[in-house]
Amino acid sequence: MALDILVRVEQQGAYSNLLLNSSLQKSTLGREDTGLATELVYGSISRLITLDYVLNGFVSKGIAKLEPWVRNLLRLSLYQIMYLDRVPSHAAVNEAVNIAKKRGHQGISGMVNGVLRSVLRAGELPVLPGNLSREERISVLHSHPLWMVKQWAAQYGLDAAEAMCAANNEPPASSVRVNLTMISRDALLAQMVEAGLEASPSQLSPYGIIIKGGGNLALSSWYRDGYLSVQDESSMLVAEAVAPGPGMRVLDCCAAPGGKSAHMAELMKDEGFIYANDLHPHKAQLIEDQAKRLGLDSIGTGSSDALQLGQKFEPESFDRILLDAPCSGLGVIRRKPDLKWRKQPQDVSSVAALQAELLQSVSGLLKPGGILVYSTCTTEQAENSRIVAEFLKNNPGFSSVTFDSPVWERVGGTALSEGEGIQLLPQHYGSDGFFISRLQRLL
Repeated sequence: MALDILVRVEQQGAYSNLLLNSSLQKSTLGREDTGLATELVYGSISRLITLDYVLNGFVSKGIAKLEPWVRNLLRLSLYQIMYLDRVPSHAAVNEAVNIAKKRGHQGISGMVNGVLRSVLRAGELPVLPGNLSREERISVLHSHPLWMVKQWAAQYGLDAAEAMCAANNEPPASSVRVNLTMISRDALLAQMVEAGLEASPSQLSPYGIIIKGGGNLALSSWYRDGYLSVQDESSMLVAEAVAPGPGMRVLDCCAAPGGKSAHMAELMKDEGFIYANDLHPHKAQLIEDQAKRLGLDSIGTGSSDALQLGQKFEPESFDRILLDAPCSGLGVIRRKPDLKWRKQPQDVSSVAALQAELLQSVSGLLKPGGILVYSTCTTEQAENSRIVAEFLKNNPGFSSVTFDSPVWERVGGTALSEGEGIQLLPQHYGSDGFFISRLQRLL
């Protein structure tokens, strides 16, 4: 299954997470094998540069000239040898040879066997030549495109860039947000522990719980009954930064799939009104489904271009606005390793222009004294602090109040303060990279 998915991701440009989920749903694999298939797919994609670097030292004609299924079979086998302690190396080799015999001819299975056995004899890998720059070494060792390493080094320094790359290769934590309109965090924690889960309170969010090895919590009765939502810890900070209160009118400009809208409704005790907008009708439906599952009546949904919201609503008609802007997504590589290979440097500059336009457009809908939160799940300052700094320069009627928030009180000792905003990097808390800025319209 892992091999089939890897081939389709490479050849058809399929998204590994969607393909993996659909493949697992159709399969009859047990929990342990499901976990192994997931590890093989994400690990092989995440460590691509390192795996290819090593394999090119053992494949005489280079792996680029191999058939896609042979290339990916070698990658996922080498991934097990280099990174998985619980799979014996000889078992990984034997399985690869058996698959090669089924799919190809004897020559291919012999080549696969020879390459992998040569890797085992070579010992500790990869061996890097001494003439590589530090950026190049980071790129190969931590398997990130060189342009990405250089970009992060320029923004945060080489040590931080290496820490970012290393953190992106760690398995993501499983975290959920408690729906406090239905149950307290302590009560849900107690239920989880009683059910045998290794659950602990999030140190980053007062609404979060971290679960180790609990499987997919979206399949649990707690999820079905609306007690929790699956959400990354960094993402939980955004609604808290908005700080909506009961009775307020709130606009969520780019709301799908609805996690932050729902969290804001929970913080408002479901009293008031949230307009959750998304460009696509089918995504707006996802928000509606979330609200229904969580028992939240204060969320209304709509689908329109966020740049047109100024034509839909009266100026200065919202107490709170959240612009969780479309972005390059480079803060969520740990969850979506394909992003490393899909993104290009120009993607950052192209989306930054849209972000600036969106922020300017929706700012007119905020009441005097109201709060507008601008957030992204990326690490790129061209999409984050520079957008906010430019907006404040062009709009003297707004000021930054980011550092008046309980969020800043909690993360300020660790997170970076970048241009009137909070920048979380993936190594800070083992959560997604996120940027959050709070802007207030002056009276």
